[in-house]
Amino acid sequence: MYRLLSHNDLDGVGCGILAKLALGREVSVRYNSVSGLDREVEYFLDHGNKGTFLFITDLSVNEKNETRLESFYQEGGKVQFIDHHKTSLHFNEYDWGHVAVEDDVGKLNSATSLFYDYLVEQQLLQPSKALTEFVELIRQYDTWEWEANGNEQAKRLNSLFFLLSIHQFEEMMIERLSISDRFYFDDFETKLLDMEDDKIIRYIRRKRRELIQKQVHDYYAGIVHAESYHSELGNELGKTYPHLDYIVILNLGAKRVGFRTIHDDVDVSDVASTFGGGGHAKASGCSLTDEAYQLFVAESFPLKPLPEDAYRNRYNVKESSFGTLYQNREEDWFFLYPARDGQWVIEKNQTKMPETFATFTDAEKFLKRQHEVGLARDDIFVHFLMKHYGKEK
Repeated sequence: MYRLLSHNDLDGVGCGILAKLALGREVSVRYNSVSGLDREVEYFLDHGNKGTFLFITDLSVNEKNETRLESFYQEGGKVQFIDHHKTSLHFNEYDWGHVAVEDDVGKLNSATSLFYDYLVEQQLLQPSKALTEFVELIRQYDTWEWEANGNEQAKRLNSLFFLLSIHQFEEMMIERLSISDRFYFDDFETKLLDMEDDKIIRYIRRKRRELIQKQVHDYYAGIVHAESYHSELGNELGKTYPHLDYIVILNLGAKRVGFRTIHDDVDVSDVASTFGGGGHAKASGCSLTDEAYQLFVAESFPLKPLPEDAYRNRYNVKESSFGTLYQNREEDWFFLYPARDGQWVIEKNQTKMPETFATFTDAEKFLKRQHEVGLARDDIFVHFLMKHYGKEK
C-alpha cells in the first residue's frame, strides 16, 4: 500500500493525479495546506505501519517530523520526499529525500514534474503524450514560465482547477489522461474559461485601486487584500507598478500571506522565510503570524492607495522628449523631462529638484517611491503646458 501527502494547489494535486494513475486503488491521497501537513505526518508515524510506502510531495515537514521520518526510514520504513523549493534543499542529505529546484539544463522543476520522472523511472507509470503535456502545463504554471512562453493553456489549467472541487478536477483529469492521446480542454471548458478570464480582468482592475505602498526593511512593497486569483493578481500588479520590489497579498480569512515579484534580483522566498514561510524566488507565502499582521495589516491600515497612472493618454506619455507630468494625492505637480546633457531632471511645483537621473526609468522609480505619484491625464497635461508655455526647460 501507498500513502501520498501533498499540497492542495495545482502542483500538489498534479502529484495526486499521477499517483492514482500509477497505483490505482493501492494508494490513498491526502491534500494538505502548508500548516496541515505536519499533523498528517505525525498521525501516519503514530498509527501507520512500515508496510505502507509514504510519499510526501510539494510540501516540507518541520524539524521534529524530519527527525522522526529519518528514524522511521532507518527502522525499515519506506518513505520518499519529493520537492522543488529552495527552502527544502537540506532534505537531500537523507536517502529518502529528493529536492531539485532545476534540472541539469537549468529548467525549473515542479513537484509534479519530479514525481512524474520518479514514477516513470521506477516503472510504476507508463509515459504518454497526454501525460507529458499535462505535467508540462503544471510545471510551466507553477514556475511562471508560462508567461515568458506565452502559454495561456497553463494559466487556464490552473483556472479550471479553481473552478472545480479538487475531487471533480481529479476525476476529470484521471479519465481524460487515461483515454486521450493529447491533453485538451473541451468546448464547454473553453467557454467557461473565457468567462473566467473576463472575471479575472475585472477583479484585478478593482484590486489595483486598493493597492497601498509601504517600505519594508530594504524593499518597497505593494500590499493588497484579496481572497482570489493570487498568482494572476500578484503578476499584474507587479507589472503595473514595476517600481515596487514585490507584492504582498493578504488573505485574512485563511490567515495567509502571499508574496509575488516580477524582478530577478528579488527573492521573495527569503522574505517569506523571515515569517516562517517559504516557496519560490518569485512566488512564496507564509502564515499570518503576529509579526506579519503588525507589519502588513496594522501598520498599513491607515495608508491610502497608490494613485493610478492615466491609461488612455495620447500626449502625456512616459519618456516623452517634451516631458511627462505626474501628480500625487496632495496635488503636487512633478514635471519629468530630459535636460540638454542627457540627464533626466524633475521640477516639483515649478521648482527644480536637486536629484538628476541617467534614465527615465530611474527618475520615475524615484518619484513613485518617494512621492507616490500617478501619471496625469492628458487634459491636465495640456493645461499645465499652456499655463507655463514658454518657460525654458
